[in-house]
Amino acid sequence: MSALPATDSTTPAASAAGPAIAIDWLPLLLVPALGLLALPFVGSLPTWITLTAAGLAMGMIIFIIASGLTLIFGLMDVLNFGHGVFIALGAFIAVSVLGLMSGWTTADHLGLNLAAIAIAAVVAMAGAGLLGYVFERVLVRRVYGQHLMQILITMGGMVVGEELIKMIWGPQLIALELPTTLRGAILLGDAAIEKFRLLAVLVGLVVFVAMLLVLNRTKLGLLIRAGVQDREMVESLGYRIRRLFVGVFVAGSALAGLGGVMWGLYQQGVVPQMGARVNVLIFIVIIIGGLGSTGGCFLGAMLVGLLANYTGFLAPKVALFSNILLMAAILLWRPQGLYPVANR
Repeated sequence: MSALPATDSTTPAASAAGPAIAIDWLPLLLVPALGLLALPFVGSLPTWITLTAAGLAMGMIIFIIASGLTLIFGLMDVLNFGHGVFIALGAFIAVSVLGLMSGWTTADHLGLNLAAIAIAAVVAMAGAGLLGYVFERVLVRRVYGQHLMQILITMGGMVVGEELIKMIWGPQLIALELPTTLRGAILLGDAAIEKFRLLAVLVGLVVFVAMLLVLNRTKLGLLIRAGVQDREMVESLGYRIRRLFVGVFVAGSALAGLGGVMWGLYQQGVVPQMGARVNVLIFIVIIIGGLGSTGGCFLGAMLVGLLANYTGFLAPKVALFSNILLMAAILLWRPQGLYPVANR
């Protein structure tokens, strides 16, 4: 699973030193093209900068949420429609942890505020990862290779998970306020960029780079990808692919927990149904990007975030279904998504 699809060159000059890599750059142009296309319609440059920054931040948060599902489907071929419960659990754990650290979150000190969010994120990822382990052991392991059963049983698991969240935290909306130093915006002339959105962009980039490095530059990533393509061969070498796949599911669930923390802070409130509401958006993103593609998921999230903010400003009614229109347009152009996984 690589960031960008590549094709092998068979030219004589390249054959001796190994195949050359040709990168498909065309989808990468969609994000700047969308931004430049929106500029004349928005009219005001400061407003366009504000909307673009907000769209990129929203896209980064969506990517964090969707990256876990992309990881699970891309490496394990599991359609986990219960992904939303890990998002909601991460957000509610963050509510509890940040509530216990109110002294840090209300302090006018950036270091303490970031430390509080980091601790909440780590605890949320641990909680979501633990639930993911139980989810895989109890439900998913019984339906490997059965996509219809995966959809039904994971959706059922999400419903049960939401009810458990309601039992612990209640069914009502709970406010999740931003720490003191992350409130407000930074002014760039007449353009305003919210401080939390800058943090969201940074976290999203860290997650994206980390996923690419682990999957493409480490022995663990090599074993996982080799196990997807030829499980029997890897097991014959003494590696336990089943345990690796369980680890992948746990990691994907933990990323969903992290995404839940960021989404809860972005919305400044959490409800038990928040994961189910985001689920549709997640699947739109991974379909646009190409099922199982990390790079495609990243680009799809950026496009969705930007389009939602541009249309929300220009035509609020269109914003309600702009993501569906985007998905339809991408699939008409590339039926398998922007960067389809070769072995899918």
